[in-house]
Amino acid sequence: MPIDRAAAEEFVWSTARLLDRHRYALLFGDGSAEPVVEALRGYRNPDGGFGQGLEPDLRCPASQPAPTLYALEILNEAGASDHELARAARAWIASIGEPDGGVRSVLPGFEGYPHAPWWTDAGESPEAGSFLTLGLAAALHAAGVTKEDWLARATEWSWRSIETTDEPGGYWLKYALAFLDAVPDEERAREMIRYLANRGDVSALAPVDGVEGEVLRPLDLSPRPGSRSREAIGQAHIDAHLDTVESEQQDDGGWMFDWLAWSPAQKNDWRGNVTIRALTWLRDNGRL
Repeated sequence: MPIDRAAAEEFVWSTARLLDRHRYALLFGDGSAEPVVEALRGYRNPDGGFGQGLEPDLRCPASQPAPTLYALEILNEAGASDHELARAARAWIASIGEPDGGVRSVLPGFEGYPHAPWWTDAGESPEAGSFLTLGLAAALHAAGVTKEDWLARATEWSWRSIETTDEPGGYWLKYALAFLDAVPDEERAREMIRYLANRGDVSALAPVDGVEGEVLRPLDLSPRPGSRSREAIGQAHIDAHLDTVESEQQDDGGWMFDWLAWSPAQKNDWRGNVTIRALTWLRDNGRL
């Protein structure tokens, strides 16, 4: 069923945080990139990384890999991948990366601040990389970055992870496909996409480890038409997911997420974000 576009816009203007209101204006109105960048600046720390609750489930002020990835993705979205904020964020990531290029999912220091229960470093070796390494490498490749030592190491880390990970979780698969969509070596990337597809049905629901109720679906894994990862998903699965997205608009005009809503601010922040995500999926795939 068609969505109520006017209700969706009303929801964004009435509910979404400032950053996402500027993103909406840029993506669906006559807004420019500058207000997005300036709103993002409020989440930046002096070390160049991002924190301050930019990732709604991780609300510590200090810089962390996840919100820094989120910032780099937004800067790419705004066409500001060479902005000073992006360059400083990349330098911060390089400073925390391990010698092999791996980046941990979370750094110490978040424990004393509000955070979702799935954010934990329990059992994670300080030397081990995480799926965020894949996402960060994907964001830099998507930005056209070529001459950074950390990215070269992280790219090799990512290839090894794709070749050797036995039981991938939902976010690992999401960021592995993002990496394979963006990495310049298209022939090798397509070979690895076929390899992943042959190991299992990547178009099926991909549960998120440690997060009850959350699954990643086809558009989470391959949001853009024409991308390499569509070979692993298939158009029929994309179309079925688009139907579902259209049906999930709430009575207030926005969309809701499928993981735990553990605080009012976190719920509000995520709902604005996933509403823009739903609208972007529908627009980019010809439904809006």
